Amino acid sequence: MTAAEMEARIVRYGDLQPCKTAFIDAHTPGSDQKENFTIIGGGVSESTDQHVHITIPHGFNIGAAGQPPKCRNSLHSHRTAEVFFVLSGRWRFFWGRWGNAGEVVLEEGDIINIPTGIFRGFENIGTDYGMIMAVLGGDDAGGGVIWAPQVIEDAAAHGLVLGENGKLYDSKKGQTLPEGVKPMPTLTDAQLADYPEPQAADVVPRHVARYWDMMAMAQKKPALVIGENGMLPDRPGFEVGFLTRGSATEEMHSHDVPSVLMPMRGHWRVTWDGGAATLAPGDTMSVPAHLPHTAVPSMTGEASLFHVVATADPAGPTWKG
Repeated sequence: MTAAEMEARIVRYGDLQPCKTAFIDAHTPGSDQKENFTIIGGGVSESTDQHVHITIPHGFNIGAAGQPPKCRNSLHSHRTAEVFFVLSGRWRFFWGRWGNAGEVVLEEGDIINIPTGIFRGFENIGTDYGMIMAVLGGDDAGGGVIWAPQVIEDAAAHGLVLGENGKLYDSKKGQTLPEGVKPMPTLTDAQLADYPEPQAADVVPRHVARYWDMMAMAQKKPALVIGENGMLPDRPGFEVGFLTRGSATEEMHSHDVPSVLMPMRGHWRVTWDGGAATLAPGDTMSVPAHLPHTAVPSMTGEASLFHVVATADPAGPTWKG
């Protein structure tokens, strides 16, 4: 593989193309400034305006959310894994039917594997524009988002309607539901009763890993962050690993499926037979299956990198172990 061919599988942070109308809360005050990015796979965007950078199936999706201070993503749920790590900023993650069952604040480099089947939202509580990177389980990312009823109701008051086909229609643009397409129904009280309300003590110990703990665990060998035997035990259809300068190696290795490299800190030099490329924080690289490669820091200073690879486990509910 030539360097030019590989460059087509690298999405540079500075080249990310945002969508500001990706979800039903795009016009709702407090959520109307967020930007959604789909880096690998179509994700769960509800907008036809969403740009997908890499369409190659990986068994999971990679995306990102960028938000200015005090901007939040409304309460929703997923059928498959939703994993975030904080690339920049300070973020509050909250959950429950009304978002008051529990919450946790994540700093740069921290990661959270939010349990499936609970309503969750997140808010940039920092002082500058922030970015969180996301991994969603399954090539179809679980088939879409399930919104808390009040989100759908609030959106209708601001001109956005979600069709039962999973697509958004904006009355501000003169759009209406196509003939034969009904609005997405809100969940009934009986359905809402199936959504748990875990406290922070139920979520944080098993679903949150702090950056400096991962740095310590990966001092001499890569740390498995999410996996059956990971720091956060789960089998969501992919594994998330973590590398530092001390655990990076010049030894070539490959995977039977495409894998993804996502630097958190420092610059990383990825080398393969035929070329090399340097990645910076916020860049995303899809390494082809069966391609021997190595990734090591390319300069001095702090260096850390997340590594995502699909497993044979089906994407689905959070594994209870």
